Amino acid sequence: MSSEPSNQQILIEKLSFTYPDGRQAIDSISLQITRGEKVALVGPNGAGKSTLLLHLNGILRGKGVIQIAGLEINDHTIKQVRSRVGMIFQNPDDQLFSPTVFDDVAYGPIYQGFPEPSIREKVYQALDQVNLLGFEDRVSYHLSLGEKKRIAIASVLSMQPDILVLDEPTAGLDPAGRRRIIQLLKDLPQTMLVASHDLPMVESLCSRTILINHGKLVADSNTAGILGNTTLLFDNGM
Repeated sequence: MSSEPSNQQILIEKLSFTYPDGRQAIDSISLQITRGEKVALVGPNGAGKSTLLLHLNGILRGKGVIQIAGLEINDHTIKQVRSRVGMIFQNPDDQLFSPTVFDDVAYGPIYQGFPEPSIREKVYQALDQVNLLGFEDRVSYHLSLGEKKRIAIASVLSMQPDILVLDEPTAGLDPAGRRRIIQLLKDLPQTMLVASHDLPMVESLCSRTILINHGKLVADSNTAGILGNTTLLFDNGM
C-alpha cells in the first residue's frame, strides 16, 4: 500500500467487477480524484455507475486496487474507510429507517461510539447544514422526497466524512427541491463523486466529468468539454 499523496483522496487502479450471473459491470477502470474535487460520473443506464460507487466503501469488492485517502480497501481497513466515505443512495428510503429524524441522523455517530453529548452536537450540526433544524422529532417516512433526500445527506454528514458519494441526488425531485439539493451540494466542502443523468446539475456542480459505458471508462475531462461533445454523448447512449 502506498502512502497518501497530500491531495489524493480516491485512487482506483484497474478495477473490474463481474456479477454472479456473469455480467461484467466494471472493466479495468482506473482514475484518481483529488481533495475538494466535485466530479460527475455519467453514462447510460447499465453503464456501471452505481456498481462503481458501491466499491468506494466496500459494499462490493472487485478485482483491482482502491485506496481511500491512502488506505487500500480490505477487511482490516473497512471501518476506517467507511468513516471517511459517506454514501448517499438514490432512494432515501434505503437509508432512513428509524422512528424519528433525530434517530436517523444519530445512527452513524452512535455506531462510531461517540458519547451522547457529542452525538447530539453532530446531529444538530448536520441538520443545520441541510437547513432542516427543527425536524428532529419528525418521522422521516412522512417527509417529502426532497426533505428525505436532505435528511439522508444529514445522516451521512453527521459522521463528518471527507468524501461524499451520491447516486442520482436530484432524481424525482420537483424544480424547487432540485434547486435546494444542488445548492446544498455546492456549499458542502467535501470531495464528491456524483453519478447522475441530470446533465444541467452536472454542469452547475461539477468541474470534471467521467463518462463510462459498458463498464469502461470512455472519457475523463472538464465538464464543459464532455457535455459540449454531442457526438461523444450520443455514441454513448446519452
